[in-house]
Amino acid sequence: MARYTDSACRICRREGDKLYLKGPRCNTEKCAFSRRGYAPGMHGQARRKPTPYCQQLREKQKIRRMYGMLERQFHNFFEKADAMKGVTGENLLRLLECRLDNVAFRAGFAVSRTDARQLVRHGHVHVNGRRVDIPSFVMKVGDVLEIPPKSAARKRVQEAIAFSNGRPALQWLQCDLQGMKASVVSLPGRADIDQNINESAVVELYSK
Repeated sequence: MARYTDSACRICRREGDKLYLKGPRCNTEKCAFSRRGYAPGMHGQARRKPTPYCQQLREKQKIRRMYGMLERQFHNFFEKADAMKGVTGENLLRLLECRLDNVAFRAGFAVSRTDARQLVRHGHVHVNGRRVDIPSFVMKVGDVLEIPPKSAARKRVQEAIAFSNGRPALQWLQCDLQGMKASVVSLPGRADIDQNINESAVVELYSK
């Protein structure tokens, strides 16, 4: 499967927003977006007035890259959200938040979604007692994510737990860092997503 292998900091600079793709580094003075908050490239500092289509495209790219997805996979998630009852934009964010790699990240078992995806792909995550190595697996209400004891002893997992102790608790996700478990108690609402996201722009883009 294709994957992005270039600098993650270039993504934040390209989208004009801090996406926290590198975990703790994004909160330090080493963050490239904090030092150079303009687009990469020789014309990155040129001032251009974006068109409405450009704004919609950039918003879609920002959300897609935030969750680490390729275009076809992201479009499939949008089609699922569009077929669901309710507001399409909120349904899309709800599906993205319930992805297994994102739940592992939100629970505090990884410092970033990239690390959480690697944790899942290497078989260190169990759902309802069974190993699941598909990062795009969508968890449902009542599902329990668990890190086995052997995987929980890994250095990166322990560092992630130490880093996540200061995170605010989520209403839709019940986390037990001591027991290495996390339960989805309800579907995430729009207020539970703290990132600067304009999901309506993505709906307008795909509606054309």
